[in-house]
Amino acid sequence: MSPAIIFQLHLVLGYVPWLLCFGAYIWPKLKSMDQVSAQRAIATLHSFRFFGLVFIVPGVVGPNLPAGFATPAAYGDFATGLLAILALLTAKTRPLFWLFTIAFHLVGASDIIIDYYHGTQLDLPALAGQLGATYAIPIIYVPLLMITHVAAFYLLLRSQSQTARPLAADAAASTDA
Repeated sequence: MSPAIIFQLHLVLGYVPWLLCFGAYIWPKLKSMDQVSAQRAIATLHSFRFFGLVFIVPGVVGPNLPAGFATPAAYGDFATGLLAILALLTAKTRPLFWLFTIAFHLVGASDIIIDYYHGTQLDLPALAGQLGATYAIPIIYVPLLMITHVAAFYLLLRSQSQTARPLAADAAASTDA
């Protein structure tokens, strides 16, 4: 099997164990938590994304890792990590907490999607060996990050719809009276 095919298999299969683990252990816990606690738990995981700057450290990655992939991946992760840290630091100031929480989810999910796009455009699978020590990041860490962004968006939207239902019922009741 070629290294490119192995890398592509790794990318796809990286989601399988995380989805199984997430569904069995993490998701039930997140759903049982209040909205702020669940988002803080997810933000804690994402606060380590400053580590993505490693994509631009010479010697850690190969010299032929395309800058068109490495630079946006590094700074997208860094921005997401900082926003997640700001969300954690502002947990007691709810408007700021929600602002930073939504921001880190939007920036973080966009970063991953953009990285997948750049990786495809630049044929990263053929250059996977240039990832060097960072090879495990897209295979092991990124799937969990993306899964938690999707879960967080679901929790945010669920919260909004649950808030809207009582308001709609109140509005309907007041027009009936």
